[in-house]
Amino acid sequence: MKEDIITTQLSLSVIPDSWHEPAIAEILSRVVEIADFAFANAATVDCSGAFPAKEFELIAQAKLLSAPLPRELGGLGLGIQAGKTLPLLLLLKQLGRGNLSVGRVYEGHVNALQLINTFGTPEQIEAFAEAARDRHKMFGVWNAEAADGVKVIPLANGKYRLEGSKTFASGCGFVERPFVNGALPDGSWQMCIVPMDEVKTIVDPNWWQPSGMRASASYKVDFTGVELAPLYVIGNPGDYFRQPWLTGGVVRFAAVQLGGAEALFNLTREYLQSLNRTHDPYQEERLGKMAIAIESGHLWLRGAATLVDEYAPVFGGYAAEVHPQASKIVAYANMVRTAIEQICMDVMQLCERCVGTRGLLPPNPIERVIRDLTLYLRQPAFDAAIANVGQYALGSDQPASSLWML
Repeated sequence: MKEDIITTQLSLSVIPDSWHEPAIAEILSRVVEIADFAFANAATVDCSGAFPAKEFELIAQAKLLSAPLPRELGGLGLGIQAGKTLPLLLLLKQLGRGNLSVGRVYEGHVNALQLINTFGTPEQIEAFAEAARDRHKMFGVWNAEAADGVKVIPLANGKYRLEGSKTFASGCGFVERPFVNGALPDGSWQMCIVPMDEVKTIVDPNWWQPSGMRASASYKVDFTGVELAPLYVIGNPGDYFRQPWLTGGVVRFAAVQLGGAEALFNLTREYLQSLNRTHDPYQEERLGKMAIAIESGHLWLRGAATLVDEYAPVFGGYAAEVHPQASKIVAYANMVRTAIEQICMDVMQLCERCVGTRGLLPPNPIERVIRDLTLYLRQPAFDAAIANVGQYALGSDQPASSLWML
């Protein structure tokens, strides 16, 4: 019964053999339940100042906070170890189906753990794994900033002092171990983790007045005066921008976005069924286009997972090694991101045509999902992502049939 639920909810015709591991099968079934709860509760937290706290309690209870850790550190290796990329992407998709704000914050947690396991020292990897695994600390990556961005100032005692602010700090008030990266005096970019429950910061919730993604609590935070011990300084200057880790990770947020599109497909079909409009040829055509779009997104996720898993034993490879095909992972990830963004936009437009004005009025959840997805799709450097794919294709002499083979 449990595997039947997973097959249906994840929209895949074949479950990879690795998913039959009891722990992975169990966690995937729990994710479906959590996503269902998140969807039912989404309207309650769709307001300024709210956060899906109950959803993250369930996430912690289901051991999802430790699931991205390597197995030797008590996790399941989801998204970090080879063979476990697709389960992570479809986990993220499920959370996005339930509530895009939940998916966004959890995706940031996974991103942070990947950065620590890639660039951290053994001491840092063990310490932060214990924080996620045993103390249920939530991690994140708060990298966006304005003119008053963060500066990292080395001190004589081996510590570092922060000055400046971050914007779009998703999960503020609940994410306890965010990456707060900033510029060193020489201009290079240094990764830092701030133990939010041990320092004083100034939070500006009024900065976050969006039309969608309200429950993500993406506030502005001023870190001026925070001092960090060496434990909290991750990697070398510039490591955050190293490829393929930086761009290869965009497939994670694309998976969450696809979950939002899947929610719209489900809601549109339910709406038409409730009005007995299932035999209208135009509605049939629209639902057919939506189904094709959603399944195309699933195939993109599967393709990305295959490429990432074949690339190296761990996500993006080992930091101390140079992989000759890093540019291929970067270009493919940019393709996935671009394709899924277009899929989501097409699904939104088709949904709107199907349900008309009445279906787009609150409290119908279609209205909320469209608001959330519209905002979440606005990721930076869209044009540069497409150009990168073209640059890679133009620089290769491989035929189209083998352009993306490792």
